[in-house]
Amino acid sequence: MPRLSIHSHIETWQYRTPFRIAGHVFDTCPVLVVTLRDTTLTGRGEASGVYYLNDDPDHMPGVLHNIEAEIAAQPSRDDLRSLLPPGGARNALDCALWELEAHQAGCAVWQLAAVPRPIALRTTMTLGADSPAAMAAGAIALADARALKLKLTGETVADMERVRAVRAARPDAWIGVDANQGYEPDTLEGLIGTLVDCRICLLEQPFPRGREDWMDGLKLPIQTAADESCQDLEELETLPGRFDVVNIKLDKCGGLTEGLLMARRARALGLDIMVGNMVGTSLAMAPAFVLGQLCQIVDLDGPIFLTADRAETVSYRNGDIFCSATVWGGQPGTDNAP
Repeated sequence: MPRLSIHSHIETWQYRTPFRIAGHVFDTCPVLVVTLRDTTLTGRGEASGVYYLNDDPDHMPGVLHNIEAEIAAQPSRDDLRSLLPPGGARNALDCALWELEAHQAGCAVWQLAAVPRPIALRTTMTLGADSPAAMAAGAIALADARALKLKLTGETVADMERVRAVRAARPDAWIGVDANQGYEPDTLEGLIGTLVDCRICLLEQPFPRGREDWMDGLKLPIQTAADESCQDLEELETLPGRFDVVNIKLDKCGGLTEGLLMARRARALGLDIMVGNMVGTSLAMAPAFVLGQLCQIVDLDGPIFLTADRAETVSYRNGDIFCSATVWGGQPGTDNAP
């Protein structure tokens, strides 16, 4: 097998407007892009990292530099799980390796991954935390969206008003809320009644990472999802009895390889599966779209927040996302669209 060369560079993509969640406001989206090459073929991967773990693109090239010799020998994707910890660097490298191996095998990544032939998936469209009126207007503007996700801030009264305003504006939509670790048990109690009254279908990550014990014995009338509380396959084992859903993000877990392992293990544990994203271009959404074929909930709206995207893009239509294999993961020179 020919030795591989690796190239990585950082790109900065601009948000359309500042994006607010509990405790953070984002203006730009920096990403690391990794390209692997053998003598004739290439593979690509993109990663944003995990902001709340100080895992950012500026530090990722140094992580990859430390294993350049191993990369040159084309390690297996399972080897990567030993060579690098979960996070953005491993995600970008893992996804690049998936595409390269698919090109080498003359097939599409979804075939290599043994997932069903890809179909369009209903995806949530996210509304950043804002005034109730602004979020209601945003929900109306997302007229094609059939599923919405609302970012909350942990301010109970303000969050209740946000939820009511969006539900009034979009009585037809599936709606989930993402607290991004913003609540404590006593403050959450005041929010639950509003979530039930407004027919909210999912409460994501109500409590801080590290306080999963606050979920013990908490009987909530809607599904709960673990996001920050579950980074990888090992942490997945702690979720049953506390959460109903696991939100798998490739930047958190370290790539499609780990994501697929998590999805299959989650199913065995009786958990529903959600695929999410840390924002990014269509190149980041494409591997997650492959994983999405195994998921009950899909949240792959990252490119809609950016002022621009790549030349080959995922498509959003009637509330669905579809990713052609021309974006990532198909045979060179062919569409491979299902």
